[in-house]
Amino acid sequence: MAIIHFRNPFFPTLRINKQIAVEEFYPRDAGELCIEDEDNLITQGLDNPIGTPALSEMLSPGQRVLIIVDDNTRTTPVSRILPHVLERIKKAGVRSEDIEILVALGTHRPLNEAELKQKLGPEVYQNYLVHNHNWQDPDSLINIGKTDSGIEIWINRRLKEADFIIGIGHIVPHRVAGYSGGGKIIQPGVCGPLTTGQTHWLSAYYAASEILGKPDNPVRKEIEEVALRAGLKFIVNVVQDKTGRMVGVFAGDPIRAHREGCRLAQNIYGVPIKGKADIVITEAFPAELELWQATKALQAADMVVNPGGVVILLAECPEGVSRSHGDLILKYGFRPLREVEKLVARKEITDLNTASYLARVGNILERVKVILVSKGISSLEARTLGFYSADSPQEALTMALKLVNKSDRIIVLHHGSEMLPFVTTEGIPSCNNSRTP
Repeated sequence: MAIIHFRNPFFPTLRINKQIAVEEFYPRDAGELCIEDEDNLITQGLDNPIGTPALSEMLSPGQRVLIIVDDNTRTTPVSRILPHVLERIKKAGVRSEDIEILVALGTHRPLNEAELKQKLGPEVYQNYLVHNHNWQDPDSLINIGKTDSGIEIWINRRLKEADFIIGIGHIVPHRVAGYSGGGKIIQPGVCGPLTTGQTHWLSAYYAASEILGKPDNPVRKEIEEVALRAGLKFIVNVVQDKTGRMVGVFAGDPIRAHREGCRLAQNIYGVPIKGKADIVITEAFPAELELWQATKALQAADMVVNPGGVVILLAECPEGVSRSHGDLILKYGFRPLREVEKLVARKEITDLNTASYLARVGNILERVKVILVSKGISSLEARTLGFYSADSPQEALTMALKLVNKSDRIIVLHHGSEMLPFVTTEGIPSCNNSRTP
């Protein structure tokens, strides 16, 4: 009997008949890479920027500096990084009152005071002016033109008021942008919904295999054009292992430093898998605050499940489907791209960000069955969206085995929202992160 243990304590262990081969895949951990002290990693990254001078050399007294950080849907240890960044800004003679911090919410809900203190650190929160990006307030946005392809660029006004913009984030494989990090701190981080919608709508026309884990792709090109036009000058991006420990810090030019980080991220999160399976279990942890982000794990599973197979998605989702987009998602449910296109053409859906989300997941549901195990999504909501629903991983597995008649092999993706699986016909190298009980 194989026993599967999940990171989220909401999900009990799963027992699988020993006649079924089980292959579990994880990101690497720092122990495998012999990583040095995290504070030293930050210091080394900032003191040896990629493609730019040192941060203290790029700044001068009197400049207004805007630091943009990601929100609590990301695991970036911003509170650990900010003191190092602020130290170097001060070294250049920039006054504390000329430094502001903007939380890149994208289209997520604002962070409350307790969440801001946790994300930034209590001292930073108390001593600096901090803002949540208000993507729903037209007065907080300004238009700076269009990208070469015609996407309108609406950004937070504070970016145009700043002399120097720094972005802090992390790098993991990402279905829409190839990888997170880099220019994503601007688009969608601090852009208006029109810009974000048009950019994300573009991603619906590409399969996950054409975007996920590929740092150079059509959507990333638009993101980086928006970021550079908006004035992003310097990034600090981290790569973390499966425990959340930093294993690399990449600072400097928004494109060059990001690409260096992507190389390490591929080594951490990329796993070769020998062939696809009829049943794939994917754990959304740690990106499972709401379904909006938890379905990232579904995108990874889609790459290694056979057509007609079953994906079991484990996602707690304490905040439900989505606080910002949930009503629209539940109204229409996930649908294939061709159906969503019609809804957009008839202007039944004008939010292209949500439209692209419906289509990306809907395209998967057209090929495979998905069983959702969730604390925050009711069985009725799951069925409305197009999922099957189960109360536990064990019940979901029983359902999956009936749906595929039989299965002699199951793939389990831990940290599925951050994994980069790719199918190989070769044997899996001994240094990879798989385990067959």
